[in-house]
Amino acid sequence: MPPLVNQALPGGTMLENYRIARQISYGGFSIVYLAYDEHAQPFAIKEYMPQFMTLRVADEKNITIPPIHLAAFERGLAYFFEEARVLSGLHHPNVMQVLNFFRANGTAYMVMPLERGRSLQAHIHAHRGTLHEDFIRQVFFKLLHGLAEVHHSGLLHLDLKPANIWLRADNTPVILDFGAARFAVDIGTPLPRAMYTPGFAAPEQYHGNYTLGPWTDIYAIGACIYAALAKAAPPAADERLKDDRLQPARQRFSHLYSPALLIAIDQCLNLPPAMRPQNAQALQVALANATGTDKTAWLRKLRHLFQH
Repeated sequence: MPPLVNQALPGGTMLENYRIARQISYGGFSIVYLAYDEHAQPFAIKEYMPQFMTLRVADEKNITIPPIHLAAFERGLAYFFEEARVLSGLHHPNVMQVLNFFRANGTAYMVMPLERGRSLQAHIHAHRGTLHEDFIRQVFFKLLHGLAEVHHSGLLHLDLKPANIWLRADNTPVILDFGAARFAVDIGTPLPRAMYTPGFAAPEQYHGNYTLGPWTDIYAIGACIYAALAKAAPPAADERLKDDRLQPARQRFSHLYSPALLIAIDQCLNLPPAMRPQNAQALQVALANATGTDKTAWLRKLRHLFQH
């Protein structure tokens, strides 16, 4: 079946007390809009819209789901709505907060603050030369602080990549787009490959030989750091399983970054899950150890971040 072509909701459409201004972005599973409430406050509203199983034609609000996709759509919609409920209870500066969520037009919506800044992906491509090691360590330590909170809530993100990491004006990172998220207690078998981003998805997301867990997101974090250094994603994990041509970070970037940082990246990118840091806190410790002569001062910074 050829891909379906969806229409975004037009400007002026009302969703509860929010008025759609325009589309901000369009992904494989969602459309994000700029919207305003009755007090003219701006928000980002994400609409659950898996492009390969839904259709909205021009001048229509409601979506159409072909019968062949109905069961999968309903299952995904239930995940989307339940994840919105869980995320609405998370209040962490490094995790995008869900302020409201509701059903309408045959699908579901999340309302989030409108964050000013740009994605880490945009930052990487706009930055000339290499990124400073202090920037890498500070961004990813704070990001891991948020990821630990996500994991503590029982969720796995499963689609961490530079495009899903938002940098505020002060370079504070925010985890975005939980469209692929799954509850750690309901991992089951891997979902369709369309959920994954090659280069950032861990090998266990391609087959059922390993169990999904926090270590799955840790692989993605390592891939994100590698991509920040290389300005390109590492080879896809399923290809690495057949013929691993990934040049280890400690070899490729040895003249630019500290050995401890590069070893931490390589540990994250180990194909067997048991050989990676097993959770966000373990990787934070590895990043804290990647500081060279300023380790004491950096550990003081980390303690300050944990307290705030």
